[in-house]
Amino acid sequence: MRRSEALEGVRMIRFEHILDRHEAGELNQIDAAEMLGISERTFRRWCRRYEEEGAAGLADRRLNRASGKKVPATVEEEIERLYRTRYQGFTARHFHDRLVSDHQFRWGYTWTKLLLQSKGLLEKAPRRGAHRRKRPRWPLAGMMLHQDGSRHVWLAGLPAMDLIVTLDDASSEIYSAFLVAEEGTASTFQALSEVIGVHGLPLSLYTDRGSHYFLPPEAGRPAGGPVDRTRLTQVGRALDRLGIEHIAAYSPEARGRSERMFRTLQDRLVKELALAGIATVEAANRFIRDVYLPAHNARFTVKPEQEDTAFVPVPGLDLDEILRVQEGRQVGHDNTVIFQRLRLQIPPSPLRPHFVKVRVKVRQYHDGTHAIFHGPRGIGRYDAIGGPLDGNGPVA
Repeated sequence: MRRSEALEGVRMIRFEHILDRHEAGELNQIDAAEMLGISERTFRRWCRRYEEEGAAGLADRRLNRASGKKVPATVEEEIERLYRTRYQGFTARHFHDRLVSDHQFRWGYTWTKLLLQSKGLLEKAPRRGAHRRKRPRWPLAGMMLHQDGSRHVWLAGLPAMDLIVTLDDASSEIYSAFLVAEEGTASTFQALSEVIGVHGLPLSLYTDRGSHYFLPPEAGRPAGGPVDRTRLTQVGRALDRLGIEHIAAYSPEARGRSERMFRTLQDRLVKELALAGIATVEAANRFIRDVYLPAHNARFTVKPEQEDTAFVPVPGLDLDEILRVQEGRQVGHDNTVIFQRLRLQIPPSPLRPHFVKVRVKVRQYHDGTHAIFHGPRGIGRYDAIGGPLDGNGPVA
């Protein structure tokens, strides 16, 4: 028995009991109507209908009548067909968003979810665990950025790759997202360059303790202890020079905001890439930048507590000279430098006859190119495989 029918039965029993007391003279019409929670006029109308038609006269005539808001059966069939043939595996929320944006669907999300569950196309979500309080968001955009990578099979037919995401704590807006073979220093610099180049310098960057962010603890120090702030990685050096505070997370739970975002991306982005027929990493990164991120941010970004921004503009700052790898090397007897299995030949220079046994700095930029510096002066420029670039020689 449905709840509405059960309530109808209870209403009938109460009415008959109060009607008996009214007919016995214990209650007048005003008192009887008040006990039933209706007006005196309605009580008289119910008495007349009960006398003429019996219990059937008091039945709620709205029951068993189709609602004017009911989704037509033809629409219901079409929704089921779309899910089975085109959107199989989508969550109810993702599927409903697609219905609204692409198929002019005007009914609610709850109806969509219940339909999928009733047809056996979607399982009910498990009950949530114990309540935990979320860390409050920072009030201004740019006060804290989260950066993390998620390894997953993002494109069917290709091996697992890392999706590097940089998002704002205040709004959950994703400023940068792209696929790479493996997360590391180069991907971090690429993401920072994309964000800083558009928005400016943030106050802080919140990351895990991966080896490209923080050096492993020295022998004798606990593995889970505080990170070593005295020995900086390439990323740490660049952040220190830019004045960006680097905050380390000490557990997956501490990175809850980015972890929840990755769950959403692993569900939605994979399906959107497949739906668009994307098959290569280059095409996927263009799709993520130009198509997916604008739609994702419009759907999931929240309004920061305050409208101002904490980003600091940096006009004229050469980010390429900061967001790059730099390591020291000693020049060999043949005026070459060995760097990551590449042999970089130093060309003749007006600075000195040769550079044999001189200590130099090798810089690797996020586009894969290299440069050799002697003090503040560049003495050679090279492509990603170590070949000299056009105009090789002293670098301004």
